[in-house]
Amino acid sequence: MRVNKIMTLRLILILMLIIGFASCSKKSSSKNASKATGWNVDGKKAAGRAKQEAGPGLVFVEGGTFTMGKVEDDVMHDWNNTPTQQHIQSFYMDETEVTNVMYLEYLDWIKKVFPQTEERYKNIYEGVCPDTLVWRNRLGYNETMTNNYLRHPAYANYPVVGVNWVQATEFSKWRTERVNEALLEKNGHIKKNAKTQDVNAETLFSTETYLAAPTLAYGGNSDIVYAGRKGARNPKGTKTASTGNTTGAVNNAAPSTAPTKNTKANPLAKAPLYAQRSSGILLPEYRLPTEAEWEYAAAADAGQREYNIYKGQKKYPWSGSYTRSGIRQNKGDQLANFKQGNGDYGGIAGWSDDGADITNSVKSYPANDFGLYDMAGNVAEWVADVYRPIIDNEANDFNYFRGNQYTKNKIGKDGKIVIVTKDSIQYTTLSNGKKVATSFPGQIEQVPIDENETYLRQNFDKSDNVNYRDGDKLSSRFFNVTESESETKKGKDEMYNSPKHYVSTDSLGKMVRTFDKSNKRTTLINDNVRVYKGGSWKDRAYWLDPAQRRYLPQDMATDYIGFRCAMSRVGPKSDKRKTAKN
Repeated sequence: MRVNKIMTLRLILILMLIIGFASCSKKSSSKNASKATGWNVDGKKAAGRAKQEAGPGLVFVEGGTFTMGKVEDDVMHDWNNTPTQQHIQSFYMDETEVTNVMYLEYLDWIKKVFPQTEERYKNIYEGVCPDTLVWRNRLGYNETMTNNYLRHPAYANYPVVGVNWVQATEFSKWRTERVNEALLEKNGHIKKNAKTQDVNAETLFSTETYLAAPTLAYGGNSDIVYAGRKGARNPKGTKTASTGNTTGAVNNAAPSTAPTKNTKANPLAKAPLYAQRSSGILLPEYRLPTEAEWEYAAAADAGQREYNIYKGQKKYPWSGSYTRSGIRQNKGDQLANFKQGNGDYGGIAGWSDDGADITNSVKSYPANDFGLYDMAGNVAEWVADVYRPIIDNEANDFNYFRGNQYTKNKIGKDGKIVIVTKDSIQYTTLSNGKKVATSFPGQIEQVPIDENETYLRQNFDKSDNVNYRDGDKLSSRFFNVTESESETKKGKDEMYNSPKHYVSTDSLGKMVRTFDKSNKRTTLINDNVRVYKGGSWKDRAYWLDPAQRRYLPQDMATDYIGFRCAMSRVGPKSDKRKTAKN
């Protein structure tokens, strides 16, 4: 009798388990049902990465609110540091400043892809080279740095200098393409080692071109770009059927032939399809940080928080009001590399306060609470913003940035996107006559947005927004709303009456530089001056405060300004659950 009871209990337990598994199976399958249509979308669901990975060299900076422009010392009294409350979204930032060895990788790539021996490319390499003559001083012997600082291995991990804002921006674009190119190769979307072995001026990779029209990437070389299960090339060179790309390759799909069933002869048959934004493989662009991002990251107030408040405002990127360390192991050492007094750039011999007299190797000083190095000292850094004295928090207090210039892809008469070729490379001519390439073969040509994008919009109404609420006709001190745009462009009643230098070419192709000698200029501010932040090896401690700000024309370079890159964060503010205290 007892045996029968045990057997009965076992049968009941088994039945309960079977029912439980069945219900779990139903629940799991129901999870795949579309909440819009109820259809089972498991097979169509994108197998993309939900979490953004940090790009090479980047660290995560969790966003939040902070007081922008608040300084303890303001001896200049020039309206530059009016405190405003701002909020910054989470983003990524270079752990260190861009170093000489990082920039030399860029130079070597440019030299290989665009040989100077070809006439059409002769200005490209010269345009990206740092200005090593920035080290010269009329009353100082600095030829050692002029000749060695950029290329000598002793300075390999020192921050690059002599780079103007335009060059720093172009480096960031180049870095975006190389990183995404490597990610596509790693995930089987492009031919292995094509980025080094097959690269030339006619087969360059562009992230936006790949996303818009994969068949046009790498100059349309289908031996490099793999379409995936159907559409890839097998080792014998025969092409399988195309599945119809969904990445926006309108009117650019490659012709297809009959599909092959021999997967052994075609090892790429199981490769993924063209990567899309929904794949989560490609990263957002590397770029210069905005001024608000840079200041927020440098201040690192997160280390001063308790519950939902800050325990006081920092004066420097580290805690405390002093530049020297209070930690027992290195007590008295300087926490940054800066000019400590007249004729004192690094202390006396045998007792160096900061270990350097010019710049220093990155990571020579402690990181701030976000894990970022040299956010004070070493070199000051370019940021993305066009300079204006006042931060207009009444217009915006979220991801503040002045300098938006909206563009769109150029569409040809045939309805297809227009790709830059080796004969249509665009250049920016600097005020000193130097040319910097701003578009490269394989990229999609960009044009300003027009009425098609701005009609009846409230959030923007034109392509160039640099002068929004500051410096345009309506905000000028002497504005006249009836004045025509042509009269404004001639210089009448301009708010910022800055010097104007022109570079042109005569009938013989000779460069003509026109220097503005007018004595009626009232300011150095114009739409081509950019903000730079942070103190440098050449600055006194006053400039180490993250909220301090200065400006310089975007085509000028110095021996004390470098840069680092940033990248926007997609997805949640943070991956970690927060408690009340942390």
